[in-house]
Amino acid sequence: MPSLPAIRVKELTKTFRVTRARPRSLAGRVQDVLAPRTEVVRAVDGISLSIERGERVAFIGPNGAGKSTTLKMLSGILHPDAGDATVLGHVPWRNRSALAFEIGTVFGQRSQLWYHLPARDTFALLAHVYEVPPDEHRRRLAALTDAFDLGPFMDTPVRQLSLGQRMRAEIAASLLHAPRILFLDEPTIGLDVSAKAAIRTLLRAQSETDGATLLLTSHDTGDMERVCHRAVIIHQGRVLWDGSIADLRRRHVKSKRITIWSESEHLTLDLPGVRVLAARPYYMEVELEPGTTPVGAVVDAASRQGVLHDLAIEDTPLDEIIRSVYRDAEARSTS
Repeated sequence: MPSLPAIRVKELTKTFRVTRARPRSLAGRVQDVLAPRTEVVRAVDGISLSIERGERVAFIGPNGAGKSTTLKMLSGILHPDAGDATVLGHVPWRNRSALAFEIGTVFGQRSQLWYHLPARDTFALLAHVYEVPPDEHRRRLAALTDAFDLGPFMDTPVRQLSLGQRMRAEIAASLLHAPRILFLDEPTIGLDVSAKAAIRTLLRAQSETDGATLLLTSHDTGDMERVCHRAVIIHQGRVLWDGSIADLRRRHVKSKRITIWSESEHLTLDLPGVRVLAARPYYMEVELEPGTTPVGAVVDAASRQGVLHDLAIEDTPLDEIIRSVYRDAEARSTS
């Protein structure tokens, strides 16, 4: 009998009633107090998806798309208006206590660490909360301390840690009870380049070591590409794309960028579908439509004019591809 997926979501829907302020006049303010103007906003609009155990999935969408609302329903914090979901066989909003022992959460803008205490004390507290046996806690903590390089600051009050150190401790805290699923909401927000790279490497390595399922939301395409292999793109509460990041690139890449350093002082690349972005002596940067002119034709044309000293070929950045998916969806909705 095949195993159940780690996460199964069917037609999940969530609405909120929000208050809309009237024009900022005395009359408008009085009306806002006496008769508030409200409207129903559909944050999640019939989302369906299935995530297998051990998958690492990027959950992508602009602000207000419904990402965090969906994560809160899957972790049992919010109750949906309609639809069904199971996480590790639990209905999250009905079995929240039982589910809490099997999932971990990391919210980049919220901390589960005690601000004035060392991380070690929070880890000890969490071991009691999750009923982790002392021997297992010591073994698990030692492994995470080594993997996340926590030793130098384990006994430093959290308030004195850098953001990168705190986020490493946050992720370690979420992994102490060996969760089978990890929900990550903007885990690298505000981090510098080095700290981001370290967090991404750690997340991927821990998932591969423990077999944990990851569902990650981020506006940073580096998080998506370095950690995840699959993307679910949502917009206005609906799923626009669900598939591998490699397929997303293949289906939506409309151009490539080629940078050429040549011994020829001036290059001429008059080919269909090729647009010159920058040109100066011994250097040219062009953009081309692969369906019109293949990359090889551009390289051949340049090499016939002189020896090529260097060459760089780049795909369209992933963030541009995702914006294109949003634009296509908005165009369809208004047509």
